[in-house]
Amino acid sequence: MEDGKRSKPRQSAKDRALGLLGVRWRSREELRRRLRQAGYEPDDIDRALADLTEVGLIEDGRFARELVRDQATRRHAGDRAILSALRQKGVSADVAEVALGQAGDEAERARDLAARRAARMMTLAPDAAYRRLYGLLLRRGFPPGLAAEACREALAEAFPEAEDELTES
Repeated sequence: MEDGKRSKPRQSAKDRALGLLGVRWRSREELRRRLRQAGYEPDDIDRALADLTEVGLIEDGRFARELVRDQATRRHAGDRAILSALRQKGVSADVAEVALGQAGDEAERARDLAARRAARMMTLAPDAAYRRLYGLLLRRGFPPGLAAEACREALAEAFPEAEDELTES
């Protein structure tokens, strides 16, 4: 690699994209970025992406639905976190909104995560448990009001003696 130039990639852009898709589903824009970073020419990239889209291997709607399902069910993420993940992967706003509609009720996800984690916090003082649980929900992308409500509900069950403390938080 003389003069700071990259050497030409050995395999075709389409083969490289197929390899990337073999690992996991990817959005069209994510593939475009990866191929560009690998040194492929824009025309080769466009041709490869068009071919793969034509045969159904690239479909942003499907990719967004899979990512939303994973984030909502496995990670118990809030809508903000899910939208952010979709934007990072290059999914358009309208496709992201449609996919997010399939995530289910955000409040239910927050309550479920809070209830599961509250059971692990029985050794902590109620106020410390609240702070930890609240911080977790915020980091997972839930809005502050919803996070506070879910924390109070979950910890009221885990710490019935401290219910008055938790409602004042």
